Amino acid sequence: MKMLRNRWMKAVLFLLCLTPIFRVLWRAFGGDGLTANPVEFITHFTGDWTIRFIVITLAVSPLRKLLALPDLIRFRRMLGLFAFFYGTLHFLTYFWLDKFFSMPEIARDVIRRPFITAGFTGFVLMVPLALTSTKGWIRRLGGKRWQSLHRLIYLTAIAGVVHYYWLVKSDIRLPALYGALVAVLLGSRAVAWLRKGKRREPAAAGFQQSAEARRSAES
Repeated sequence: MKMLRNRWMKAVLFLLCLTPIFRVLWRAFGGDGLTANPVEFITHFTGDWTIRFIVITLAVSPLRKLLALPDLIRFRRMLGLFAFFYGTLHFLTYFWLDKFFSMPEIARDVIRRPFITAGFTGFVLMVPLALTSTKGWIRRLGGKRWQSLHRLIYLTAIAGVVHYYWLVKSDIRLPALYGALVAVLLGSRAVAWLRKGKRREPAAAGFQQSAEARRSAES
């Protein structure tokens, strides 16, 4: 699709990805406010958008194959970086506005509260993904090692869903929805890997047979 190759599409997507921030600023300075507990509102808001962008990023590869739109891959890096951006805001809200940089209190939370442990793990796993997202890092690491490293997004997604599920106490509809989406997206990759492995086996067997035939002919 030519539209996806347009150089302005990335700028449009960039602005769309910033829409949640504009929405918060509008509510804070000119709209309905940030509820009676603004810290809790911002924490949940940024957390929701973090998991949404993680799911959207995971969906790029399956969708480009399903819809035959290879140019979708142009936007995956930006979407992944926005997942990290909102994850960083989520973490900073907790770290700064909720805990006021109290490292002992934060350490106790990470150790004693499972949903904090899961969320902190997911955020830590996102850091190397963001740092190595450039073409320069792909060259330094090599394609295969870079791809292996960036499979950490699968663990990040799982940690994010677990964090959300353990956070809520009664209404689990949203974490269940995100969990189902992550399961489908990871399941599609598992199926693709299994199919690729099955295709490789006959090819490898054929190569081995042809090599044996050549050796027999030479002898």
